[in-house]
Formats: sequence, C-alpha cells, structure tokens
Amino acid sequence: MFISDGWKEYRLIDAEGGERLEYWNGYLLIRPDPQVIWNGEKKSPLWKKADGIYRREGGGGSWIKRDIPEQWNIGYKGMTFELSPMGFKHTGLFPEQAANWDWFMPLIENAGRPIRLLNLFAYTGAASIAAAKAGAHVCHVDASKGMVQRAKKNAELSGIRPDSIRYIVDDCEKFVAREIRRGSLYDAVILDPPSYGRGPGGEKWLLEQSLDRLIGLISGVLTEKPLLVLLNSYTTGLSASTCGYILGRHLCGKYGGSVSSDEIGIPVESSGMPLPCGAASRWTERNK
Repeated sequence: MFISDGWKEYRLIDAEGGERLEYWNGYLLIRPDPQVIWNGEKKSPLWKKADGIYRREGGGGSWIKRDIPEQWNIGYKGMTFELSPMGFKHTGLFPEQAANWDWFMPLIENAGRPIRLLNLFAYTGAASIAAAKAGAHVCHVDASKGMVQRAKKNAELSGIRPDSIRYIVDDCEKFVAREIRRGSLYDAVILDPPSYGRGPGGEKWLLEQSLDRLIGLISGVLTEKPLLVLLNSYTTGLSASTCGYILGRHLCGKYGGSVSSDEIGIPVESSGMPLPCGAASRWTERNK
C-alpha cells in the first residue's frame, strides 16, 4: 500500500461503524466512509467532542457544526491548503494523496530538465501545487470554475509563483484532444478522474467506459521521453491492478518504463493499521 504518513496537522484518529474521526488542524470532524464496514466500539472520548459531523440524508447529506469556521488552513511540507465543510462530506482536500505528492516531487526535482506537467480533473489543486513547488510548470484542468478558483487560492496560500500554474476550465478529455492537435506536449501527466460526472457543456462521463480511451489520448500528449504518469481512482470495483494494466498497455510498449499499482491509505491511530482510501497507478520512465 502507498501510505500517507507525513502529516503533522492532519490525523486519522479512529475508524469505526462506517465513519472516520479526523483531526484537521485544530478541529475534529466525523465523516462517513464506505470502506469502514466493521462495527467495533467507539472507545475514544474524542468521538463525543467533534466540531463537525456529516450526516447522510437520503441521496445527500449535510454538516452538523458546532464552533467551526467556514474556512481554515492546513499545512503540509511547506504547502498550505484551505479547508471548508463542503457538500458530499468533502473538506476540499484528500490527505491520502500526500503519498503521491511525496512520490512525484523528488522525480520532478531530480529530473535534470524542465518538466511540463498536465494535471487533469485537478480539483482544488493540491497536486498542481506540489508539482509546481518541485519545479514543474503545470497546466491545471478542471471542469468546475469554482474548484479552479479554490485551486488559485491554495496556490497563493502556498507561495507558488503565478506563472508556475496555468488554469483551464474545460472538459478534460476534449482539452487533451485539442492539445494533441496543437502539438502541445507534456513530460508528465496526473489524472484523478471521477466515477461519473458532467463537463461544462453537459458532457457525460462514466469512468469504466472512458478510462481506456482517455489513457490512449494521454499517450499521445506525452513528449518522446516522459517522466511520469499518475492515475488515481476512487471508483468502487475498479482495482489498482486494472488501472495499472491500462497504463501499462498504453505506455510501456511505447515508452518502456514500468508501472506500480496499489491502494493508497492513511494510518489509523487507534489500530495502527492503514485505512484504504483509494487506488493509485504510477508509470515512470525508470524500470523497477
């Protein structure tokens, strides 16, 4: 498992009965988690001291908040991200992704050449900021104008130079196709596609139907000697090995290199074991 264990201002305190108990830089939150299918006793007294609780209600849900601000910040290794209680239980940051930032940042820093990186389905920009901090010039693409605005705010909070990240509001697949036609190539690609969704023009997206086609497109937007491709997935039933197979199918024959795939997770303090939080597949130009 790729484990995110470098946090100082985030802690996963406990995970029981379908919920997580988390510390987010001064505030305790309880959020539902479909991976937590066990039903042990919630022994920690901190369960009763939560500042915010997200409760499911039918097809949606809402936050029950005590004395919790609308926004506050959290830091990770010189980067700063804005947090807020958002819809669908989110806070604006996925802390497990730090395992991936810790992986690709040294690759960029030690590449020995300028790196142009394309971040697709880029959300609030944590990966874009990590890549820019490592020295890459980043093109950040997301279909949500609101998420792009949050990404700009995070970059500002993190002290990233404005010319290090280019922001695009667009359908990611269509953007990649246009970049290929324009001959605009990248040394690295990060993508975190949703299970389903719609683009800014109402374009329908279903991951199982679209992923192989999208990775095929990505293989055409890479330079002759690309550095890395990172594919994240939170889709239930789509394994890390399946994602890795798709990456290898499109990239290894054309560029060589190798693929590593595994779950990503965060250590749970109460048990000492990592909680699986998704999957990641990593292609690099270097062999294992």
